[in-house]
Parts: sequence; C-alpha cells; structure tokens
Amino acid sequence: MKDIVIIGGGPAGLAAGIYAARSGRNALLLESIYAGGQMTKTMNVENYPGFEQGVDGFSLATKLEKQALSFGLQMATDEVVGVELTGSVKRARGAGKEYEAKTVIIATGASPRKLGLAREEELTGAGISYCATCDGAFFKNRSVAVVGGGDTAIADALYLARFVNKVYVVHRRDELRATEVLQKAAFAEPKIEFVLNSVPERILGEKQVTGLAVKNKAGSERELGVDGIFVAVGVEPNTALFKGALNLDPGGYIVTDAHMRTSVRGVYAAGDVRNTPLRQIVTAVADGAVAATSAVEDLMV
Repeated sequence: MKDIVIIGGGPAGLAAGIYAARSGRNALLLESIYAGGQMTKTMNVENYPGFEQGVDGFSLATKLEKQALSFGLQMATDEVVGVELTGSVKRARGAGKEYEAKTVIIATGASPRKLGLAREEELTGAGISYCATCDGAFFKNRSVAVVGGGDTAIADALYLARFVNKVYVVHRRDELRATEVLQKAAFAEPKIEFVLNSVPERILGEKQVTGLAVKNKAGSERELGVDGIFVAVGVEPNTALFKGALNLDPGGYIVTDAHMRTSVRGVYAAGDVRNTPLRQIVTAVADGAVAATSAVEDLMV
C-alpha cells in the first residue's frame, strides 16, 4: 500500500509528486497517457517564472517529470476507471489493476469544452481541432476559424497567423476577454479578422470541414470559408469519476479548502480540477505543492 497515490500527471500532479517523494513518502503517480497534461500542447509558455524567453510546454513537462523521478516518485501509465475514497484505505482501479493508498491527490485536470454542434465529433481530426499548436501546421496557407475570445483563443489565433492565410476569430460578445497585451497583438495582425457578436451555427462539409456558418445577434447568418475550426471556448473538469463521492460545485469542479482538502478525509485535489479563481500552470504547480504537503502532514497525525 502506498502512502500517497496521485491521479493525473499534469503540472499539479507532477508538483505533488515532487513534494510527496521529496518528503520521503512512498508515492505513486498514475497517468493515462503521458506526463504533462494540457501544457504539453502549448508551444510557448511565456508566464511561467524563471524562463525569460518562455519555454515550450513539452520541455517544461519533461523537466518536471525528471525532477519528480529524481526524488523517487514512482510513476505508472494506467487509466483510473473507478475509485473508493471512504475509509482509511483508498482505492483507485486501473485497467485490470487496483492501487491502494492511505491518501489520494486528485489532479485529473480539465478537458476542452465542445461547441455542441451536429457532426462535431465526426469531423474532429478532419478540420476540427481543440489544439492549435498540435494541428495548426496542417493548415499552412489556408483559412481557419478560431472560436472563443479568451487568452487561449487569441493566443491560438496569433500562433495560426504565422503560417495560414486568414484567421477568423468568432466570439459571442462584442468585446474580447483576453488580456490587453494579447488583444493589442491580435488587432495589429492583418491576417486576423474578428467576427464579434456571433456564434457558430453549423459546420459545413461532409467528410472534411469546408466552412463554418455563424449567426450574429441580429439573426443574420454568414458562412466563413475555412478548412479548419479551432475551438477554444473553455474547459470542463474531469470529475466524472468523483460525482457522488466528493462535493462538487455547480460547474463540476471539486470543492477544496485552502489546504486542498476535499470533503473526504485523506483526499485532496489540485490544479484545474478544483474550484480555483485562476487556471494556469503556475497555480496548478502551487496547488500540487500544497496538496502534497497537506497529505504528508495528515499522515503524521
């Protein structure tokens, strides 16, 4: 039995692993695919302290993983499909294997929110993407649309403008929500056209995206001739496993106190999966550090 099992290998989980292992505790991190989470999809992280020129997300994830392993963190590639969090022994069920621990840190993060349009799932990978840095290179010298008005959407639009012919930014409001520095850069980019007060109505194309129909607040519809649609309208917490087991807020995020303790003793949450006012790599890392420290302290009681 482990002292601490960490579910999720993004920045929160890796930071928790560093602090848990460095404390001398027997800690195991479970990740379904590869360490790093969503930050591996970010080409350049400009606001993480210590990197004056920025750092690509994959490199940062690799550094965090190596640091955690150097302190003795154990890691396993497995998808957790069930949990039992009550009692003194916690259990996480993976693909054919069960893991037992005295405490559990949940760092399962969040996933991109979908548009909810017909054939969205069918055309994902055939013109629809939720990661500009992952798929943007496939649209060189073509036209694309970015749906959203926050930091991620505008950063995606600026990234895509490096090699596409045209970027339409479709946003439901008349003003963007992105930070001022991103807005200034986007408004100064001639390849970017803003389609404000508008929402996506229909995805055009049979086997491949050929356009996006949008409707403005006045009810007028316009068809944008694009080969790619990049969706950046927020995220949804990966908390399906914990419904009924932990207190969740109306948005589905795990409710914690300042020490990352959840409604169940010995269970903690860190990063984008919890109710937090800011969802950034730096705050996820801080959450992970606090969660592991709280777990270690509670194990001493």
